Amino acid sequence: MAVTVTLEPAGRCRWDEPVRIAVRGLAPGQPVTLRASLRDEKGALFRAHARYCADAAGLLDLERAPALGGSFAGLEPMGLFWALEPEKPLTRLVKRDVQTPFAVELEVLDGHEPEAQRLLGRAVHERDFLAPGVRREPVRAGRVRATLFLPPGSKPFPGILDLFGSSGGLCEYRASLLAGHGFAVLALAYFRFEDLPEHLNDVCLEYFEEAVDFMLQHPKVKGPGVGLLGFSKGGDLCLSMASFLKGITATVVINACVANTIAPLHYKDMIIPGLSYDLKKHTITESGFLNFVDIWENPLEKTNHQSLIPLEKAQGPFLFIVSMDDHNWKSEVYARIASERLQAHGKDRPQIIYYPGSGHCIDPPYFPLSRASVHAVLGQPVFHGGEPKAHSKAQADAWQQIQTFFHKHLNGKNSVRPSKL
Repeated sequence: MAVTVTLEPAGRCRWDEPVRIAVRGLAPGQPVTLRASLRDEKGALFRAHARYCADAAGLLDLERAPALGGSFAGLEPMGLFWALEPEKPLTRLVKRDVQTPFAVELEVLDGHEPEAQRLLGRAVHERDFLAPGVRREPVRAGRVRATLFLPPGSKPFPGILDLFGSSGGLCEYRASLLAGHGFAVLALAYFRFEDLPEHLNDVCLEYFEEAVDFMLQHPKVKGPGVGLLGFSKGGDLCLSMASFLKGITATVVINACVANTIAPLHYKDMIIPGLSYDLKKHTITESGFLNFVDIWENPLEKTNHQSLIPLEKAQGPFLFIVSMDDHNWKSEVYARIASERLQAHGKDRPQIIYYPGSGHCIDPPYFPLSRASVHAVLGQPVFHGGEPKAHSKAQADAWQQIQTFFHKHLNGKNSVRPSKL
């Protein structure tokens, strides 16, 4: 009997959806090695492998069979995806063109690596970033440089602005996937893209206000307000937007500071300075990576009070996603400061979800952990932290939490999903 690799769902599915992998036609108890590989748009190769044994009927079902070793071990049906590692160290897997899928090659080899040699079967699994009917619309409106993703349908949808961090550019993959869950999402660039500033020297909140107004005036965006989703530097920008701008209903912050950072923030006649830092306080890991977590001054010290973002001015609720092994920001400390500040001003306590063992770079589900990568602006290898299995579980849970939070506060759906972690 020929060995076949079957996938459910067959054919394409979204990157943030699980896929069931099974191998049929094996001998009872046959030892095999499964390998997964993909190349990104720049040709960088990512690979993972795991050792398995077929059951008594010659079937290998990754939802029931634990991996016996390799890139991971234990019952991990999606391990061949989240355990992918770059062939060239320090390469982070990101999706640059969301209009094309990632093609993941799956191979079954006889025996257990390193002895496994003979190829028994293979399949190519395409994982895309645009759900059927989702529209991608480049936005060049006034100063705003962005891409809008709209779900299919005639009704207006709850709107979200999505901001990434201090690497700059325009990152679309989180916004495109989120649009597949019923949101109109604007992936917003704010430097290092087209005619935007090349460096993050000064930040004008009026630019972000223009982007909020664009969304609120869009016929496909359901008002009266929008949500904000920000990661790292994008997170503290979202806190500032929520504090000073009108029309913000709910804000999600992923691993960010509670003070303004990196560059002064200007709004009308106000300036919030960047939080002070001392580069001499950086450390070098055993692997030679930069660890910046200790360079930042304490925002609660009197000399840094002007950098603190006045969260109590915000109208809507907050959700803080906190990685406990974040080595870029003291995310746990900053979330607690935010909570104490809000409550001290008579505001509701924010929702904070802590994820043990997860690193700085929280992506949608099944993206592999980026424990360290070369920073796009600094050009140096920066340590982000995290442990692969824990990080994977954090990403899957956080993705659901973010959707639940926005559906509740932007759509009025009150089904709150408790965190599994």
